[in-house]
Amino acid sequence: MPPPSQSVLPPQINPLLIDSLNPATNEINATFDSTHPSQLPKIFESARAAHKTWSARPLAARAAVLKNLRDAIFKNRDKIADVISRETGKPRVEAIFAEVLLALDTADFVAKRAAQWLRPEKVPHHNLAMKAKSGWLEFNPLGVVAIISPWNYPFSIPMAQVIPALAAGNAVILKPSELTPWSGALIGELFAELCAQSKLPQDLVQVVQGRGDLGAALIASGPDKVFFTGSVATGQRIAEACAKKLIPSSLELGGKDPMIVLADADLNVASSAAVWGSFMNCGQTCISVERIYAEAPIVDQFTRLCVEKTNRLRLGPPSDPDAEIGPLIRPRQLEKVEEQIAEAKKRGARVLTGGDRRPDLGPNFLDPAVVTQVDHSMDLMREETFGPVLAIQMVKNADEAVALANDSRFALSASIWTASRRRGRELASRLNAGSVMINDVASYYGIAEAPHGGSGDSGWGRSHSRLGLLEMVQVKYVDEDRLPRVPKSWWFGYTAELAASGAALVESLFAPTWSQRLHAALKKDGVRAIIFRRNRI
Repeated sequence: MPPPSQSVLPPQINPLLIDSLNPATNEINATFDSTHPSQLPKIFESARAAHKTWSARPLAARAAVLKNLRDAIFKNRDKIADVISRETGKPRVEAIFAEVLLALDTADFVAKRAAQWLRPEKVPHHNLAMKAKSGWLEFNPLGVVAIISPWNYPFSIPMAQVIPALAAGNAVILKPSELTPWSGALIGELFAELCAQSKLPQDLVQVVQGRGDLGAALIASGPDKVFFTGSVATGQRIAEACAKKLIPSSLELGGKDPMIVLADADLNVASSAAVWGSFMNCGQTCISVERIYAEAPIVDQFTRLCVEKTNRLRLGPPSDPDAEIGPLIRPRQLEKVEEQIAEAKKRGARVLTGGDRRPDLGPNFLDPAVVTQVDHSMDLMREETFGPVLAIQMVKNADEAVALANDSRFALSASIWTASRRRGRELASRLNAGSVMINDVASYYGIAEAPHGGSGDSGWGRSHSRLGLLEMVQVKYVDEDRLPRVPKSWWFGYTAELAASGAALVESLFAPTWSQRLHAALKKDGVRAIIFRRNRI
């Protein structure tokens, strides 16, 4: 890894280089060589050779290497947290909890469960006509998968996909975001260390550095599946590129996650959750709280609590151990948030606190904002904000809250706050979302058993849990006949008698009464005629 640079000059766009910036200062952390698209054929060739070697290893042996990976992450945990904080601007606490801890838990969890979840699975046959057969599912690796990862969680998100990909027997080509190349390089170093120890085949996991043109070339090179986390616009282009080559894909494209606060909720807890859920990682989280619907009887008290708690938050760079909110990743992201706030104000929204730049702290700092008197005519309530804004809309009742929550192109996650377990569960079933939390926000992402993903503009596919592991395999059904020397009754040698016997078989299986079924089964030209027919070809 190149030594950190202290340059404060704005980086120049050089197609041969990728700069890692500190968003708190816009200083260059480090500079990395870009991967030229012409290198991809060789990269894929070595990946396919590594996949062949790796997939031949037993599941238990692959799982054991994931424990080695877990140990490597643990050994380098301080360095990983440092790099993430410097490159994303997030507080060290969040780098530990949301990046290092999650990656460690994913490696540990998948290492323990993969062998159980990927072993052949028996498929029982309910149809009497098929009882002479034995069937099972096999979960085979896809081959070489391409993972195009985002900048907001540049370690835990790609690791949550790389780890199950390896467990399933695949090789991986990872392209980190061009905004977080240092974190991507660090992932590459972890796997290079395991290769040097002969734990992994050489080039099983390769990290390529580049911008959008490299991502397009990566798909054009023909991976066996593409995993992308990022914006809707880029996801649409990736889906189109994959469709042209019939490459399967899994897309996580963000959200506009609603939080419903009912009148019986614990407002002190709910307001703390709203503030954390809206502002963690400076609001740059796909499952952050982006819109809140609070029932009329409590909306004023809830809003007051949110404002009070927001005003107590400490902004600062990650070098400040007491900072709770860092900078936005780049000036353009800050401008996007400002544009949404300004548009909402023109339409009648009221900013109760925040929304102002903090140049005294650095170029990309914005005071977290609480906004009220919002509605669905505003981009702030319809488009992903990805910034430190807490928007509250008053609703008459829970039915209106659910209707507004479902009035969105996004469907990633949601939360409901109520003292009634029955009410919470009933409303959760009505929400259009990939996940719903009752009396908590976002933390399901840290539950290894919980699948993550959505629908609509939030994309398709799942990560985490067994469903995420199954995204990494090709499912094969295998059937073995228990009577291999017996010709099958449905083979050629068709006759009128066989048609009549077939009709009797259908009646014996599906007639509305048991007496009709028994009568059909006992017919001389019924089921027995099928079993003992002679004129088969």
